[in-house]
This record gives sequence, structure tokens and C-alpha cells, in this order.
Amino acid sequence: MTKETTIKHITVVGTGVIGNGWITRFLANGFHVTASDPDPNAEARTREAVNHAWPYIEKMGLAEGASQNNLFFEKDLEKALAQADFIQENVPEREELKRSVIATIDKFAPKEAIIASSTSGILPSTLQADCQNSPERVIVAHPFNPVYLMPLVELVGGDKTDKAYIEKARDFYDKLKMKPLVVRQEIEGHIADRLMEAIWRESLHIVNDGVATTEEVDASIIYGPGLRWALMGPFMTLHMGGGKQGMRHLLEQFGPALKLPWTKLVAPELTDELAEKVITGTEEQTAGVEMEKLEERRDEFLIELQQLLEKYWPGANLTGRL
Repeated sequence: MTKETTIKHITVVGTGVIGNGWITRFLANGFHVTASDPDPNAEARTREAVNHAWPYIEKMGLAEGASQNNLFFEKDLEKALAQADFIQENVPEREELKRSVIATIDKFAPKEAIIASSTSGILPSTLQADCQNSPERVIVAHPFNPVYLMPLVELVGGDKTDKAYIEKARDFYDKLKMKPLVVRQEIEGHIADRLMEAIWRESLHIVNDGVATTEEVDASIIYGPGLRWALMGPFMTLHMGGGKQGMRHLLEQFGPALKLPWTKLVAPELTDELAEKVITGTEEQTAGVEMEKLEERRDEFLIELQQLLEKYWPGANLTGRL
């Protein structure tokens, strides 16, 4: 980076569920947002999504100057990027498409503007490969749904990324009341998605083998490890499971069990039969309840859960401080 720039204007490219979540969060923190999406119905959908989420972020607290009126739409990507200090890319998860869009953004965006991709699995080195102007400002900034409430964002740099852009992005997301986690080296799926993918695979095996239904698998997490993970995560949970000697005692006692073939890890073949079990199971779990009602319940829960987390884990951050 050649100079320090203040982030005021944000351009969001791609306005699906994640893009709209970002737009809502940016607006809630007082930024001006220009959204760009070729879909002729994109603006109407985005404004509806932002309006629907607004009451929940009001409960979390709005920044001075926060307003839905700070959202503008521009289908022409070059024009949408003209004043951007920061770009958040959210186009569909197809490598060829993302590489092309990011290369175009790099061509037209102001030189010091950070280009952050919300990709859940593509490596940043791959994403920046076609950039001709400033590939060093391309990073991954992977969020979690709903973006306007979930605090974690994984930051990953590629082979050509200048660490100064990672640090600036970290400061920026921190100001958005998020928990930026800098991933030390690029890896497919980053960190959280890899962990979720492992549980997802095992869940499919359990349902496929007739051990449990989708509802029973969910219950095993909700009323079991999920409650503890919300506060401590897997390592701290197991550390406390070792008593006064912590992880040292736990590994001595249970370490040999790691060799037992409890997990299958490789995903089962997604046959029509398995797909139907999963689809039918989840539909039965939510029978008679519209998705909007489920989203409302989720958002209310996440707000209260974060308040509870702050109460019992005050100042929790990603540096390991208790």
C-alpha cells in the first residue's frame, strides 16, 4: 500500500443472501454502499432483505448516520466501482466466474481499494491470478450467515497479497463489530467451513445408515456439544473435560481412542435415497413454519446469545485472551 485511505464508500458486487447480509451490516455501521448486480430484480430483493433485517440490527445497535437511504444501485460495474474504498465480492461460487469478476474489479477499482471475496472455499491465490493491476490487494473475507448478525469473518491472503491489506481489512471489520480471524495460510475451505464439513459428512453417514433422523442429529448437537461450543469451542471444551490437569490428563486417558474407527470422514455417496431422507427429514422438522419465521427465530436467538456470550466471556477476542 502506498498511502493510507479512509474507508467511506463500499461497493458490494453480487447481491444474493451473503451480499445482502453484507449490505445490511455496512449500512448499519454508517457506510455508503453501492450495490452492483446484473439481475433486473436485484434491487427490489435487496431493499426488501435489508428492510426485513433492519429491526434486528437496531437491537444490536446502529452507528451514527446509519440509514437504509445510504444504499445505491448501479448495474454498470465500472461506474459502481468509481468511488469505492472497499469492495466486497459475492458472486456465485464458481471459480471461473469469480476469477473473471475479480479481474474486472481489479481493472476498474481505485488503486488502494481492498478487494475482498466472500468465497467459502476458493483459494485467494486462485482468485487473484488474473488480476493485472494490483493483485496484492485481493483477499478472502469469508463471513457466516446471517452476515448482519454473525461476528466471525475469516481473512486469508494469497501468494501475491500484501499483508498491509490484510491488516487494514482486519481493522475495518473490527470496526464493524466483527471478529476477524486471520488464517495463517490459505487452505481449501479456510477453518470454520472445514470443521462444519466434517460434522456434515458424519451427519450424512448417520442418516444414511439409519442410525438417526435429521431431527435427532440436530438435537444431539443443540442439547449437547453445541451449547458448550458456543462459549468455548472444541479445544477449550476438551481441556475442561480433563479436570484440574486439563488437556494433559484428557489426552493421556482418551488419546488412544483417537485411533478407533468412530468417524468415516469421507462423505457417503449422495444417492437419491439419501437425498430424499435428508430433504424429507428437514421438511418434517419445519413442517408448517415458513422460512421467514425460522429466520426471525434464528435472528432473535443470535442477538440474545451474543449478549449472553459477552456477559460470560467479556471482551472475548481471537488472540486467546480470557
